[in-house]
Amino acid sequence: MKKSFFICFILALSLNSMSQTFTKITTGPVVSTPGDSRSVNWIDMNNDGLVDLFISNGKAGGQNNMLYMNLGNGSFLARTGDPIVSDNKPSDGATFADSDNDGDADSYVVNWYNFDNLYYINDGIANFTEILGTAVVNTNGYCETASWGDYDNDGLVDLYTTRSGGSASTDRNRLYHNDGNNSFTEITSGSPVTDLYTSRSVNWTDMDSDGDLDLFVSNEGLTDNDENIYRNDSGTFTRINTGALVNNGGLTMSSSWGDYDNDGDLDVFLANDQSSNALFRNEGNFTFLKITGDTITNTNDHSFSSAWSDVDNDGDLDLFVTNTYNSALKQLNFFYLNNGDGSFERIGSSPLATDSSWSYGCAFGDYDNDGFEDLAVATVRFNNTDPSDFLYHNDGNGNHWSTIKLVGTTTNKSAIGTKIRMKAIISGNPVWQMREISAQSSYCGQNDLRAHFGLGDATVIDSIKVEWLSGTIEYFTNVAPDEFFTITEGQGLTGMNYIDESNKFLLYPNPTTGNLKIDFSNLALTGENHLTILDSEGNIIYTKLLEDYSSQLNIDLSFIRQKSTGLFYVTLSNKKGVTMQRLVKL
Repeated sequence: MKKSFFICFILALSLNSMSQTFTKITTGPVVSTPGDSRSVNWIDMNNDGLVDLFISNGKAGGQNNMLYMNLGNGSFLARTGDPIVSDNKPSDGATFADSDNDGDADSYVVNWYNFDNLYYINDGIANFTEILGTAVVNTNGYCETASWGDYDNDGLVDLYTTRSGGSASTDRNRLYHNDGNNSFTEITSGSPVTDLYTSRSVNWTDMDSDGDLDLFVSNEGLTDNDENIYRNDSGTFTRINTGALVNNGGLTMSSSWGDYDNDGDLDVFLANDQSSNALFRNEGNFTFLKITGDTITNTNDHSFSSAWSDVDNDGDLDLFVTNTYNSALKQLNFFYLNNGDGSFERIGSSPLATDSSWSYGCAFGDYDNDGFEDLAVATVRFNNTDPSDFLYHNDGNGNHWSTIKLVGTTTNKSAIGTKIRMKAIISGNPVWQMREISAQSSYCGQNDLRAHFGLGDATVIDSIKVEWLSGTIEYFTNVAPDEFFTITEGQGLTGMNYIDESNKFLLYPNPTTGNLKIDFSNLALTGENHLTILDSEGNIIYTKLLEDYSSQLNIDLSFIRQKSTGLFYVTLSNKKGVTMQRLVKL
């Protein structure tokens, strides 16, 4: 049934597309924590409407991974003490999705050097519990990346892992079926798990637009024909052996899928090591046309990862590419703006393209909720002179945008594999854009799970079409731009999930020596409300479910023993989002 949802909007002045600038962030824990970093994942860990940042570390001797909690003011707190940052393992890839369908993002982290992988369950407020004894962690191998994807459309995300080391007899990838309740069954038959390759990266994506997730695996090799396409037919996989994409791709490290030409299907960029990068346009039915002669393919470097995003919000996808592993030189990364006609312009003056390092994973996410996607890049510190990880703030422009969170009900809760299409009149032309929700954007990278669309000068979104992985299709019309929305499968569209910081509760006395009073009288609380207190390192030291909606709450802070004084953060979260106050204890 067709659904319509009307939202009032204010007519804005038409604005032309303009070039895009970024500011390199030089202070704060994200860019000052040393590490041999690999994976970058933008994920809202505590359901507060703000994307947090996970970065894995792959040092051979073991090194803790890092989780940075978003404080909502453009800054982050580094979490300490939680199992997810106490691993001391040589970690590479990571992937986040709601694996148990309880409404929060769980984590799977893969390790190299013959270490078991790591599986963590989220309690909803970013406290993680490591799950032991299940099939997905008894790997004891050399895994490099992994990705969640519901290949049989049963509403639970399954898991695929890649391997790039070990003996020839065991150097195979693995597929795990999610049985529910954090139980998994390893699938041991079929070409996705019996083919022997040195696999670097994996993407679940619906290549043929038939409503189920196909599998693309990038393999390191000495020839151009080492990529694997596995067509999914209702949970049964068939390897595709013909076509340019699997026979003329290059020496590929990873792939990144996105509809760069706005024709309604997913195209693919291949990041290649010591061979020219490659771009393939999807022609349908697993036929891909290799693009030649464009600046985006006229490079021969040491590319590893990439990420699509409409960084200038002009209505088409732009591209960022990382480079690494040249023993002689630190590498510059690549930044390309989409010209809107199927071609790209390489931007060499942006900070995104002038910082040199050995970069691995990258991912886009709008960490300050200003409607423009920011960028984080993982770097390897081989000595103390090498830079730490990169964080770039998108400076924005006058173009319009829309960001939508999808919540599955029959489809898996994270809506992995769901397609969302958006139509708007941009520069006088009707433009349909498409995004597919993915738990792995490229090699060791995961973009924000929220679907972000640039809208240029459009002052209204004409149509939104959501193609849920369950087969359900929903439509919404006449939607206002420049907002954050949530679409829940079968339940319609709701407004912003982020509370304006001006809508605050009151703390007093502040600073306090012990007793704290919290006044909620101006918030008119309804539904479930969670109060949380964090210390200056992001550790949760107090949490309470508010059930009686009293206008005032009294808390005795004498329980804070280990850090009796200093800066704390008090947050109130509910279905609308989060609001936060700083607290000083003397």
